[in-house]
Amino acid sequence: MTDIETLLAKPGLLRMPCCFDALSARLIEQAGFPLSFMSGFSVSAARLAVPDTGLISFGEMLDQGRNICSATRLPIIADGDTGYGNELNVKRTVHGFAQAGFAGVMIEDQRAPKRCGHTRGKEVVERDEAVRRMRAALEARDEVRAGGKAFVVIARTDARATRGLDEAIDRAKKFAEMGADILFVEAPCSEQEMEKICAEVPGHKMANLVEQGDTPVLSPSQLEQMGFKIAAYPLTLISAAVQAMQSALMALKTDQHPQSLLDFKSLQKLVGFELYDQELARLSQRD
Repeated sequence: MTDIETLLAKPGLLRMPCCFDALSARLIEQAGFPLSFMSGFSVSAARLAVPDTGLISFGEMLDQGRNICSATRLPIIADGDTGYGNELNVKRTVHGFAQAGFAGVMIEDQRAPKRCGHTRGKEVVERDEAVRRMRAALEARDEVRAGGKAFVVIARTDARATRGLDEAIDRAKKFAEMGADILFVEAPCSEQEMEKICAEVPGHKMANLVEQGDTPVLSPSQLEQMGFKIAAYPLTLISAAVQAMQSALMALKTDQHPQSLLDFKSLQKLVGFELYDQELARLSQRD
């Protein structure tokens, strides 16, 4: 497994489909992608069928994350939301995700309860509070690294929506100055805004590509040319899964059988029946 810091040091754009459970993480690995991100929106939807509005708890996200990290050798970054409280909560959040097997965590400057970055009604905390929150996250990151584990922090700001792009860029620049590994200005609304972010914010930058969201869904080559290091696709897999399940259900409802299905042998292989049987046979051999 290539660690997250090594991936960031290599040239080129990192394409990062986002997972929501162990199975989706394994599929991302098998497709050959180098890393993934546990999407808070997608986990809220898949685990609880609720909106990404702060309803899912740290404990539920951590539990989902342990399953995800145990199912793949890919570096997985956790969605740490606002850190779930004050500065000590932020540190606990970072350490908790590191202990669960994550390679990094994203911390944002929204006011709790947070919302999906491409929906209306979100608010951000004052800049001083955002800085204190990020300082706690980076201190916890350094403590994790001192234990010998490669670990990164994505510093996210949602200030674009309520306080303008310049404030969002200023916050991202401050987070970069503090030592954040990846800078993420959420929901720019045009290619010009994306270019401005890349021109003014130093370090590794992440683009968040939500289909039919606020940000233009550009090609990987365009994003790389602009200066982005990571292209995240937070809802692509869960949207594809929901659409496929709805189509299958509609076929069953109309007295048909779904046609576009994974064959049974491939499904067995995906979840590990072959490896299970091989390992059971090995361990069952008599001396």
